[in-house]
This record gives sequence, C-alpha cells and structure tokens, in this order.
Amino acid sequence: MPRMIYDYTKNVLEKVSFDIKLFAKELKKAVRNLLPYELEHLKKWLLYFTSEKPELKECINIVDV
Repeated sequence: MPRMIYDYTKNVLEKVSFDIKLFAKELKKAVRNLLPYELEHLKKWLLYFTSEKPELKECINIVDV
C-alpha cells in the first residue's frame, strides 16, 4: 500500500509542476504522508526531475526538513 502512495505522489507532483506554489504545497503533503525510506526515494527522484525544471530546485529543501 505505501508504494501506491509514493507513486501517486510522484504523479501529482508531475502534474502540478507548472506552478511552484502548488508544487511546494503537494511536496509538503508528501513529507507528512510518506515513510522515511520513501522520502529518500522521493528526494532522489526530485533531483532527477528538477534537473529539467530548475525553477523547482528550491523546493527540494522541503524534503530535507
């Protein structure tokens, strides 16, 4: 079940990546809902995903909190 939440989170983040504020809001939700090891996977994914969208790089800090 948790894997489904992780995949859903990535899907939502991809869809809202056009808006930095919305992206940050969804990322904060993910930090509250995902397990610690899933957050590590999400951080790696974010590093890859934001390499093509530099305006979202500042949101990576949300996961580090």
